[in-house]
Amino acid sequence: MPTVKASAAVSHVGRIRSNNQDSGYAGRRLFLVADGMGGHAGGDVASAIATRRIAEADVDYDSAPEAAAALEGALIAANRRLAETVAEHSELTGMGTTVSSMLYLGDRVVISHIGDSRIYLLRSGELSQISTDHTFVQRLVDAGRITAEEAMVHPRRSVLMRVLGDVEASPEIDQMVLDTRDGDRWMLCSDGLSGVVSFDEIHEFMSADVGAKQVADRLVKASLDGGAPDNVTVVLVDIGEPAAPATPPLIVGSAAAPLAFGAALEPVRPRGIRLTPFRPHPVQETHFEPDSADYFDEIIEEDARRRRRRRWVWGFWIAMFIAAIFAAILLSYQWTQTRYYVGESNGRVAIYQGIQQNLGPISLHELHTETDIDIAELRTYDQQRVVQTISAGSFTEAFQIVQRLEESLD
Repeated sequence: MPTVKASAAVSHVGRIRSNNQDSGYAGRRLFLVADGMGGHAGGDVASAIATRRIAEADVDYDSAPEAAAALEGALIAANRRLAETVAEHSELTGMGTTVSSMLYLGDRVVISHIGDSRIYLLRSGELSQISTDHTFVQRLVDAGRITAEEAMVHPRRSVLMRVLGDVEASPEIDQMVLDTRDGDRWMLCSDGLSGVVSFDEIHEFMSADVGAKQVADRLVKASLDGGAPDNVTVVLVDIGEPAAPATPPLIVGSAAAPLAFGAALEPVRPRGIRLTPFRPHPVQETHFEPDSADYFDEIIEEDARRRRRRRWVWGFWIAMFIAAIFAAILLSYQWTQTRYYVGESNGRVAIYQGIQQNLGPISLHELHTETDIDIAELRTYDQQRVVQTISAGSFTEAFQIVQRLEESLD
């Protein structure tokens, strides 16, 4: 029977944010990441409240269905607690949080997920994203309107369609019960990681043959090296025979600090890591739009933008293709005009500039010089050569051919 071999949780404020609105929890059976929204006034409070309430579900269960019901109930209870907090503290109106949580139970894991934090699984060297983002741009991707790459820079990439908070009394939560086995490595993270570090880079870091804590540290540092425009939180869980006694539950991020309702927080500056000046894209506050009224309008507009882009791209490449053809024709014609040949004109030996062929109605040669040498006076062999034309690489070479023909008359 597989068990939790090791786990780790790391959270960092990032380069741009003044406070950490992420929270993470690595417990005995329960693991979660929460990414708060609502700006400076409430994002940290929302993720902290949700994390602390959901952490109460970190107990033993007799079956996967029981664990699934308990975990979903914990998220619903956290949602209710957030609404109650807003009712008591109006300055927190609009706050909310994403939650990606995993509850380990024997050879099964129960997953409850809402928002755009993510859950990944590395199994037998292959990495897969288990959760689905509840975002506006993910809907556009699912509908085939934009690509995953376009979603990364879409102007509405920060719009969430589902969160816990004071916005919905009964939010829809994704739930799954999946198998797990020895050697599996699970990773839960906020979008501060997935929005900066690519899927291939995450795969590379998670595949490293090092401990969970080292992998989590490396992933966070990769986000910081990439600019870290948002808070970044990573929770790693390795499945297998434990090599050491289980570590006590660990809380990181805003949930690890006392709650501050409406209090101004001092900016937290990263220490011990040298950061690059690179900033991948402007920082945008995540916000919630339940069943956005603009969704279908955006789809229509996105289709129109794609059609315009497609027409522009096709027009550009067609123009480039036509320009390349004309350039090739022009260069070829210019080359033909560097060639000469000796032939016949009005019964006399003549020098032509160009080549003997024509390109449809376009002549690739013109008379350059008509000599006084009558072809009829040439030897039979030379007559045939002139009539069939004698190629020359330059005017000088053509002139020398004419001289030799003239000398043959003596």
